[in-house]
Amino acid sequence: MEEKKSFLRQTIDLESPNKNIVPVTTSVEVDGKLSVGGCSVEELVRKYDSPLYVLDEITLRNSCRAYKKALKKYYPGKSLPIYASKANSSIFMSNLVSSEGLGLDAVSEGELLTALKGGVPNEKIVFHGNNKSDKEIQFAVRNNIKIIVDNDFDLKRLEAISNSLNHDLEIMIRFTPGIECHTHEYIRTGSFDSKFGFGIEYLNILFASIRETKHLKLTGIHAHIGSQIFELEPHNDLSEIMVKVILDAKKFGHNIEELNVGGGLGIKYTESDDPPSIDEWVKTISNSVIKACQKNNLDFPTLMCEPGRSIVSTAGITIYKIGAFKEIPGIRTYLSVDGGMSDNPRPITYQSNYSACLVSNPHNFNSKNKYTIAGKHCESGDVLFKEIELADCKTGDLICVFGTGAYNNSMSSNYNRIPRPAAILVCDGEAEIIQKRESPSDLLKYDVLPDRFIKQN
Repeated sequence: MEEKKSFLRQTIDLESPNKNIVPVTTSVEVDGKLSVGGCSVEELVRKYDSPLYVLDEITLRNSCRAYKKALKKYYPGKSLPIYASKANSSIFMSNLVSSEGLGLDAVSEGELLTALKGGVPNEKIVFHGNNKSDKEIQFAVRNNIKIIVDNDFDLKRLEAISNSLNHDLEIMIRFTPGIECHTHEYIRTGSFDSKFGFGIEYLNILFASIRETKHLKLTGIHAHIGSQIFELEPHNDLSEIMVKVILDAKKFGHNIEELNVGGGLGIKYTESDDPPSIDEWVKTISNSVIKACQKNNLDFPTLMCEPGRSIVSTAGITIYKIGAFKEIPGIRTYLSVDGGMSDNPRPITYQSNYSACLVSNPHNFNSKNKYTIAGKHCESGDVLFKEIELADCKTGDLICVFGTGAYNNSMSSNYNRIPRPAAILVCDGEAEIIQKRESPSDLLKYDVLPDRFIKQN
């Protein structure tokens, strides 16, 4: 009975971390307490305080290497996995993925600057976005970063900039392939409702328009079909569509050398989740591209993909300290922690589910209680878990939430003027800060009191 309750007793998949709930270095020590990266979680909180983001380096590197290994194994042409930095953007993450040979995609000047400061070669960076500013485009052009054109507004400004600089620019285009994929279903339509990309029915007009520009060179196409994807079949359809688009582009004189299938592979947040492995995902995509190219007598393009969540999510945990308890007889018991929606907005935004345990009792022995874990923010909806079974716990105990490496730090806020947590990296028993904890005074740095108010006081 106890073994069924403990997801920590499940076998760890070292080759495909996205199929685990926990980082690959997670263990329960002889004292019965939780350890990650060879570091005692309790000791980490004593040193770095809570809430605390923790990233496991070995899990991160295993994820990056799984993509590289699978692409080399299954795809005979050139390939490049590109880290979707929106999942977790920092100088450290940029440096790590670059050290593993991955590229990076960015959607703002801030993400571009972070990538460059982290050492990502500019030729391995792609710049996305549905409403790029002139300043952002100019930054990308000055740094020789490839731009993925999302709409006519992008195209017109890129043409104007390339003409003003008398400078050739390589571009990719993003289009909506008519496939929309969700965790448990997918649909195909002529064109679906999305703020991103050109409609597929518009592409021939677009190809003709780009042909008339002086300095724009179309070298690649991009499409993306969803997020937290568990199905593989939609990718077979996607490859056929994308190869057809490449053939259509050739009729207008464009030589498409790069095919970017986006990302979206899901991870295991809870025991009911069963995502494909990284190997299975890459194999399906590679085989479908190969088949479509051979069928149409087309040279293999450089195959790109954009994993984000499946690189970083499982590597991350968040540690909270328990504070107040509130029991409503016959209804529920609220257990409040020292963080919440400002460090993890996904539950209140997407009703996202996670797995968690007590740091002092990871296997959940002698569990008798269900708790609603509430954040400390002034919002009734600031609830991290609506009902979770935990062993007896008390104020001061620590809770570890798994799978928080993606979209927690990057979507965090200062709601209620609460500072963001520190982020640390663990590996082989060592812990290092990769992002400093904010202080309340840090939040005042950009506040300005107008002169006339100062004089009045």
